[in-house]
Amino acid sequence: MLKQSFYRIGILHRFVNKVFPQVEAELKRYMRMAEKIPAPVLKTQAVESIKKKKFHCQGGSVYALYPGVPQRDMVRFIVSYQTISDYLDNLCDRAKVEDEEAFKRLHLAMTDALMPGEVFSDYYERYPYKNDGGYLRLLVAECKAFISDLPSYAIVREKILFLARLYSELQTYKHLVPEVRECRMTGWYENYLGYFPEINGWEFAAAAGSTLGIFMLVAAAMNPDLEGLEAWEIFHSYFPWICGLHILLDYYIDLDEDEANGDLNFVSYYANLTNCLERLKVFYKNSQNEATKLRYPFFHSTVVDGLMAMYLSDPKAFYGERSLVTEELLDYCGKNTRMMHGFCCWLRKKKRI
Repeated sequence: MLKQSFYRIGILHRFVNKVFPQVEAELKRYMRMAEKIPAPVLKTQAVESIKKKKFHCQGGSVYALYPGVPQRDMVRFIVSYQTISDYLDNLCDRAKVEDEEAFKRLHLAMTDALMPGEVFSDYYERYPYKNDGGYLRLLVAECKAFISDLPSYAIVREKILFLARLYSELQTYKHLVPEVRECRMTGWYENYLGYFPEINGWEFAAAAGSTLGIFMLVAAAMNPDLEGLEAWEIFHSYFPWICGLHILLDYYIDLDEDEANGDLNFVSYYANLTNCLERLKVFYKNSQNEATKLRYPFFHSTVVDGLMAMYLSDPKAFYGERSLVTEELLDYCGKNTRMMHGFCCWLRKKKRI
């Protein structure tokens, strides 16, 4: 237990003092590019996605601390890929566009970015606003440059492309008009549920919304001796458990906000907060169990506790009736999560996250 505590403290120290400044530098670089986008709507959404979703890049960049990974290069990849994700989310959610085919074309960027070579689709083909000055293509190219040099990329390629396709399908359907989206979402996830009998459809959708599995598999591909069995173990540990926990927590804290805005929220499909609490406990427990099966189990366990700590340190986690649920979750997770939760609360006070 003492060894784990020291390990977590070491990761937290490097994460905040080494990785965060690198994330900031990358985001400033993309902000300068975003501010030069010719089309006003695209410029607004690019700028807003960086301003308001910085914590996505910060959180994902924990994988730059995975053993054997070149930290600076990995940060650059993660920030590039996550910025694509956040930008496209804004284009589908905030620009008053509701065209399914337009969303599909935009999200080809998520898979193109994970394919080495000169594969660039016409992302704005069906979108009403088009002139981004090369911004999205540049983000895709940044990702390609990194994965092209990964020694074991062939081992993980199909797995990360599968996760990227799931993500893209989810984003396409979840942003449709309310009268259509639930039906389209249900038809989509029912194609996959037979392979994941321990979760329901909305939990599957939540897991599909996480980029953490992609980041972990890319980090693992830095190992020239990576074997197929280890890549499968990583895939099955992250999807659905760690990825699902990640996004369920995200929706948990946004429950009131999404209800007020009429946005789809996967946590709202639980019968009540008690049911939500029990399922979050299951996802946490299974995530920690899966972490023990992987290479560097302390790393993965720290990521899981970090997810709980980061999301539950958001003041929204203590709104109304959720306050009691949040306290019970923190008690259930134990001392390591409590310690990291206190640290995340301090970071929020200092406006570091």
